[in-house]
Amino acid sequence: MQVSPYLFFRGDCRAAFEFYEKLLGAKIEAILPHAGTPAGEHVPEDWQDKIMHACMTIGDTLLMASDCPPEQFAKPQGFKVSLQIDEPSEAERVFAGLSEGGKIEMPLQETFWALRFGMVTDRFGTPWMINCGKSE
Repeated sequence: MQVSPYLFFRGDCRAAFEFYEKLLGAKIEAILPHAGTPAGEHVPEDWQDKIMHACMTIGDTLLMASDCPPEQFAKPQGFKVSLQIDEPSEAERVFAGLSEGGKIEMPLQETFWALRFGMVTDRFGTPWMINCGKSE
């Protein structure tokens, strides 16, 4: 069994996934717009290029997403996507990237459990936790 987060975006799923792919060294496995699919018949013309389904691998995990119609979109709350990063310098790089245009909730810093830990909501509205644990 595997748990995979599924994110909903306000129409900028493609931009978010392309950003995550570059920043995280991830790989977009699929990114399907409504156009050209049976779903295209059920969305307005200005929604044809919005993403019906996307998935990417980050390390050995899968992150999935789609664009959510404006009348159904709700701000993400009650969760964060957690990244476990081995090297402090890499945690700093990723946190800085996610912070650009976003909102830092807890600056990246050393804690009693981690060499680096911080929380940020990126410019696409996705909430993240970055954790670089201490060796045991």
